[in-house]
Amino acid sequence: MASTTDLRPVPFWSPAEIDAAIPRAIAHVQDGRVLAYPTETVYGFGGAIETDAVARLVGLKQRPPGKPFLLLVSSSAMIGRLGLQMNRAASMLAARFWPGPLTLVLLGAEKRVPSRLRGPEGGVAVRWTSHPALQRLIAALGDPLTSTSANVPRQPAALAASEVIASFPQQIAGGTVMVLDGGRLEPSAPSTVVDCTGAHLRVIRPGAIAAAHLRTVVPDLVGDQ
Repeated sequence: MASTTDLRPVPFWSPAEIDAAIPRAIAHVQDGRVLAYPTETVYGFGGAIETDAVARLVGLKQRPPGKPFLLLVSSSAMIGRLGLQMNRAASMLAARFWPGPLTLVLLGAEKRVPSRLRGPEGGVAVRWTSHPALQRLIAALGDPLTSTSANVPRQPAALAASEVIASFPQQIAGGTVMVLDGGRLEPSAPSTVVDCTGAHLRVIRPGAIAAAHLRTVVPDLVGDQ
């Protein structure tokens, strides 16, 4: 049985804690392992965008085929470096609502993003996170983090590091998962997901930003009436 020490999360709250945690977290991600971290919505699981790291995340989450993960970025420049394509309407939404709980599904990045991260429409889901500490981590890493909720399938999303630890003690004790403890998060809606791969942008998951609010920027947005 794992000891309390084995399961202790890495503090990720104060400026000094964040400074100390970032090099450890980057080394963990670059080794192809999984990181648990706070976001602006819930605690997430993620790691590098390389194929082996994505496969490890798939196994941890028991993810079925055809259900991809999203990418978290810390700047618009990072999207450009990946080769993702933003049309005018998507760029307008990003300019108004990023950083924040809006996920855009974009085409492109065929040379950088594994097929397992693409949805059935061929796009890659991306969000510029508004969580300040996570922004710093991603910027220091220099690449996006994959992201999915840090919970057992069909269980509520974790709002605290202790909930992640309770659900995945063996993986944490074994070193596969490192948990960054950014404190307890307030309950919130998930990010709104907008498919930007077609002729008209379309809401494919309602969330924190209402479609009516999005239409103040893109009036012909489809879905989530």
